[in-house]
This record gives sequence, C-alpha cells and structure tokens, in this order.
Amino acid sequence: MKKILFVTSEAHPLIKTGGLADVSGSLPKALSELGEDVRIIMPNYQAIKTTEEVRYLSTVYVNNYAVNILETRLPGTGVIVWLVDCPEFFNFPGNPYVDEHGKPWANSAERFALFCRVTVEVAMNRSWLDWKPDIVHCNDWQSGLVPALLSLEYSRPAVVFTIHNMAYQGIFPSSTYLSLNLPGQLWNPSGIEFHDMLSFLKGGLIYSDRITTVSPTYAKEIQTAEFGYGLEGLLSHRKDFLSGIINGIDTDHWNPETDTNISQTFNRFTIHKKLLNKAALQEQLSLPVDKNIPVFGLISRLVEQKGIDLILECLPEMLTHPLQFVLLGSGNKGFEQRLHNFAESHPDKISITIGYDETLAHLIEAGADIFLMPSRFEPCGLNQIYSQRYGTIPVVRKTGGLADTVVDTLPDSLKNNTATGLVFNEATPGALMEVIKRALILYSHPKTWKQLQTNGMQKDYSWSKSAKQYMTLYSHL
Repeated sequence: MKKILFVTSEAHPLIKTGGLADVSGSLPKALSELGEDVRIIMPNYQAIKTTEEVRYLSTVYVNNYAVNILETRLPGTGVIVWLVDCPEFFNFPGNPYVDEHGKPWANSAERFALFCRVTVEVAMNRSWLDWKPDIVHCNDWQSGLVPALLSLEYSRPAVVFTIHNMAYQGIFPSSTYLSLNLPGQLWNPSGIEFHDMLSFLKGGLIYSDRITTVSPTYAKEIQTAEFGYGLEGLLSHRKDFLSGIINGIDTDHWNPETDTNISQTFNRFTIHKKLLNKAALQEQLSLPVDKNIPVFGLISRLVEQKGIDLILECLPEMLTHPLQFVLLGSGNKGFEQRLHNFAESHPDKISITIGYDETLAHLIEAGADIFLMPSRFEPCGLNQIYSQRYGTIPVVRKTGGLADTVVDTLPDSLKNNTATGLVFNEATPGALMEVIKRALILYSHPKTWKQLQTNGMQKDYSWSKSAKQYMTLYSHL
C-alpha cells in the first residue's frame, strides 16, 4: 500500500469550476478503493460545501502566517481531505481563481505559494500529522511550486505532476518572485524563471519525477509549438518522463440505467427506449416531436477552443437539411448573440439554452442522436465519453483526448466492432460540414447506427481502469 498526497486547487463535490475538480473528486476515491492510502490536500475556501464533519488537526507556521490544517472527508467516501486554512487568503466569497465579481484574485500568486509551502511541510512530515507520503501527486499550475520546493529537501517523497490544460500556466512578474521570498537557487532559466517571469507551471514540469497529462495524444501535442505555449522544448526534453492517461468518468453519475435526470432509463439491450428521452427533450425545448429527425446536441463553453465559431459557420448549411440542433452553454457574448439570432429565425430547428443546467445536460446526452465536439484542442474531454455511454454518436475533431476515445467509422472499424463515432481532421467549417453530412448518411442506416451505439455503450471508461494505470506509474517511481 502506497501513501499518496493528492494536491489540488479544487475537488468535486466540495468546490468545482471545471474538469480538474471532477478528476480530484474521482481519482483519489478510485485509488482508495484499490487499496492505496490517499489524502487530498486543498485550500479551505469560504465557498466549500460539505455535509461532513470538519475538525482541527494542527497549526504550521510558514512565511509569518499561522496556518491551520483541518480534516474532513470527501462526501460519500472514506477519503480524508486536509484543508489548508488561512483566513487572510482564503476566507473570501468567490471561487478558487476569481472573486465574487468574477475578477481574478490580485493575490493569486501569494495564495497558491502559501498553499504550496504548507503542502511541502505536510509532505515532509513537519506538520504534526504523523504521516509521510511515498508519492506527492500535484495537479496544474496552482501546485507547481510543490515539486520545486521539494527538490531542495533531503529524502523527499517521489513527485508526479499532472497537466490538465497547458493553456493555464500561473505566470507572474519577476517582482512577485522577490515578494514571495522564494529560495534563490530556484530563480534561473532552468528553474522557475520563464522569460524573466515567474512560472508556477514550469516548477511542476522541471522538478517532478514523472509528468502525466490527461490523454496520450495530448502528451504528444504539448511537445509542439501549437499546443506547448512556449514550454514545448522543455516537454520534448523530458519526453521519457511524460505520459498520458485518459481521465475516467463518474460511472454512477453518468449511467443511463440509473440516471434520475432523464425521463426513461435504458441500456444497450433496451436502446429503443432512448427514443422516449428524445421525445422528452424535443418537448421540453419546444421543438417538433419527431423520432425520425436527427437531433444534434452540444454542451460546451462558448469559446474558440471548443470550435463554436466553426459550428456558427456551418449552421446556415445545416439548416438546409432535416435536423434539429440543441445547445447548452455560455461564454463569449458575441457567440451567444449569434446563436440566439439563429434560434429566433428557426424556432422549429434550433434551441439555445445559455447557462448550465445539470438535468438538461443529462437529458441532452440521453435524448440527442449525435453530439458535436469540434474542439481546436481538448486535453481529455468528457462529453464525448458521456455520449458513448448514452448511445449518442460523437462527432469530434482529431485532437487530444477526443482522438484517443472516439474511433472513426470506417469499413475496418465497422467490421471489427470498434467504431464509436465520426472523426475529422482540419479545424475548418468545410471539414466539419463534411463530417456532419457523413453523420446524416449513417443515421439513415438504422442497423449500422445501432451497431455504433452498442459499440460505444460497451466501452469501459470507469475510473478504476485509469487508477490502475496511475498505480503502475507510482510503482515505477
């Protein structure tokens, strides 16, 4: 049994802004179920919601701050969570990265530097907890100073660093480096200095024993200029220590057989019942209820990364075909407005819901026939996996985790029952429109369509599969 300290800035259901929270809420639980001794450490934000008891354990002193370590459990599990409690930094309304008005915290560097310092004290067993990890598993830039600071320690634990999205790097002016009072030997171009700026992420990439990211294809992509954001050279240099492990999904929460958010549960043997969810979706969104019209679904942040501009370019031509398009998401106001305009002029074909609604998200996954995910980059992605579980055929661009989880429908993949969706290469409206037409042709062949649905519904995307890969990685350290 290994002792693992899992370092994260967010974990579902305590607090969530994105995919990192899903991973941090699921992977430690899966590791613990496989017999590992896992503890999560994260800041004690004001916005944390828990039904579990929270108790005081100890106080550590770092950089003139007295920081309490509190203990609770990840709700619904036996996984211990240590909360780094420093009211001067974390006891404010807002989320981990922005205040209640949506403005990024002015003292983000100070907040996460303090969090990293306390984590190092815990990792080195200097915080009166009588527990020393074998492995410290850090996630994203907010924990990037942990590997850097641990590199200066004698007989330190092994360190794994997981990149969830290279686009966020935690870069601050060099003056911040001085004000944080960090050890001088870390400040050089082969340390945490990045073009005379301080880079938290670089600390994780240089000083960790192993680097992972959330899909094998993304692990290759971040070694190129297009996806590496200036750190591609460093990642290529460390490629022997870099690997990709696909995120699992919460198979209890996303399960068409037991899902309470949908109007009719079903499985791959009762796939005809999926049509009842389609009818419920059409009805709820005031679209004509017609089981023969293919429904395209999309749940996404409305930003260029997700390829929403490509869809807007394709919509005029899409509308010349018999289909319906339903979208749930929010983001760029310009995109939101253009989508609204389309919906207003074609109320019988398009439904746009701005915002996020968990129940509707589940109903779209269960009721749509086809799910669109034309992302420009996608470290892992989850909706293409949910779609397969719900017998909804994903249409994806060949990038990151999308390339690793969706098998294109070709003569060979149809023959050996591995085809689960449709894949296109270029991030252009033309390439997307071509694959949408392919989807419409396939949809008109019910037997082939049902085979695609069944192939996808049989795949194992549980966390225990991914957790076993992490355990192999840990045992090699």
